[in-house]
Amino acid sequence: MSDNSVRQGERKPWLDRVVSLRGVRWANLDWHVVLLAALLLSIGLAFVSAMSTADETYGRADVRFVDHVQKLLVAAPAFFLGLAARPRWLRRNALAAWGITIALLVLVFVVGDTRNGSRRWIDLGPFDLQPSELAKVGVILGLAAALDHLRLKSLREWGMPIAMALLPMGLVMLQPDLGTSLTIVPITLGMLYVAGASGRLILGFLLGALLLGTCMWHFEIGIRDYQLQRIDTWTRGWSAPELIAERNSSAFHTYHARVAIGNGGIGGEGLGSGVANEVAWLPERDCDSIFAVVAEEAGWIGTCVILALYGLLVLSLFGSASGLRDRFSRLVVSGVGILFASHLFIHCGVNLGLIPLTGLTLPLFSTGGSSLLATFLALGLALGLASHREPSLDAETFRRT
Repeated sequence: MSDNSVRQGERKPWLDRVVSLRGVRWANLDWHVVLLAALLLSIGLAFVSAMSTADETYGRADVRFVDHVQKLLVAAPAFFLGLAARPRWLRRNALAAWGITIALLVLVFVVGDTRNGSRRWIDLGPFDLQPSELAKVGVILGLAAALDHLRLKSLREWGMPIAMALLPMGLVMLQPDLGTSLTIVPITLGMLYVAGASGRLILGFLLGALLLGTCMWHFEIGIRDYQLQRIDTWTRGWSAPELIAERNSSAFHTYHARVAIGNGGIGGEGLGSGVANEVAWLPERDCDSIFAVVAEEAGWIGTCVILALYGLLVLSLFGSASGLRDRFSRLVVSGVGILFASHLFIHCGVNLGLIPLTGLTLPLFSTGGSSLLATFLALGLALGLASHREPSLDAETFRRT
């Protein structure tokens, strides 16, 4: 037998070079991250189940636990896909993954469904795909691939990563979906910082963006009417009398979210026993407003425990990233940690009235198939890359940061 035949016989199948659970180093897997994620997912399932039971009791069908479980089962394979992804293949094809998510965002404008004035979904029959959710994972992979070769020593090197973030942000904002586009900002800035960018320069960019946004709002440039109304409602909502006066109009959502949170007190109303579930006036209580339901039924103590679990999950992901020598893997795992942190901050901030109203899910808690799909995929990628801990001769690996 020729040497060429031997080499061909030893060559791994194509699929095995892309994904393989056999390649996962189970002994190095961050099992504490898996445990924290599973615990948060279980608590979230308990709250959604209580919502579904309340709806059945009061003759509604807004939230169905069976539907949520079905979506979870459909999305769960994404976790194992991310976990099994071969690091070298992923590094070589990360830019292509970013490109695919961009193509899906463009496809939304061609074949997407319009609901509540937004075109965000692609109907796949049993499953509605929201490409903007996957775009966040695509941005993480794309930025990691770009920053793997850049050291950000000059402003010229900032062009490519900034453009890779602005393009999906612009496409998502055109849908429009302000909440999802907002999450791309901290992901981008955080990954730039991890890649070695100056913290002062990043702060300057952030302050500039805030100034630009303030000017756009003040002069009503490039902002839709409903977005202006949300910002105006938010600014007036700091005054309790004005919030109460507009509770049946523009401040309806904000008012009922704050009522639910305040109603929770120290110990909470009990699972499924809150006003938000009994009267179901709180919009999107199983998705964008689930934190308000949690705060009402778990109370201040229970909510603090859940937030602490989320904090531990984010810190654990950052800890996993800090132990990686491979620059690409470190950037991806850090990006996933920033993704979870930004979702948590924006979601809770909106419900507490600290941020203008925008729709954003709480990972591992909220319903929504595409959100679960992106969450599982991101978590699987982070755990898979962190478990390999491949040696690297990259000079950046040994740089003191």
